[in-house]
Amino acid sequence: MGVDHPARCSRCRHIRRNGSRYDRNRVHTSATLAKAPLGELDIKGKSALDHWKLKLKTKGLSDMYVQSNVWIPGGSSGWHTHPGPSLITVTAGTVTVYDGDDPSCTPHEYSASGTSPNAFVDVGGGEVHIVRNEGAQEARAVVVQFVPAGAARRIDAPAPGNCPF
Repeated sequence: MGVDHPARCSRCRHIRRNGSRYDRNRVHTSATLAKAPLGELDIKGKSALDHWKLKLKTKGLSDMYVQSNVWIPGGSSGWHTHPGPSLITVTAGTVTVYDGDDPSCTPHEYSASGTSPNAFVDVGGGEVHIVRNEGAQEARAVVVQFVPAGAARRIDAPAPGNCPF
């Protein structure tokens, strides 16, 4: 039991380690740390500072996920989208994000080292993107996602052809 032996999935190209998904071609793991069903949200927040306010509203039931993502050097998430927004915080290393609708394939870098922002928002809703570790060190991120209740958290997508990879 204490030994971490990957179990092969006969129908998949991935293996599982400690409950996380590991795709040999992507070299990226994603593990669900928590999942919670939520009713409709209508949150309005503000602070004593007049310039800061928050509004989060949903129509219908939602599932909230907390994910742990890990990329080895050279690894990627593969092209994909989500049916709802994701709040991503890079906690180790650096990741580079490319948007599928950007004809110039502009890199957007996020790093835990302080050399660039360490967080970003993926709006979801069909916006195809890829997250890559183009550095020499392992990269890690914690993600909070909101998706419609019962929906797939992640939807794989074909490469859109705007980037050379």
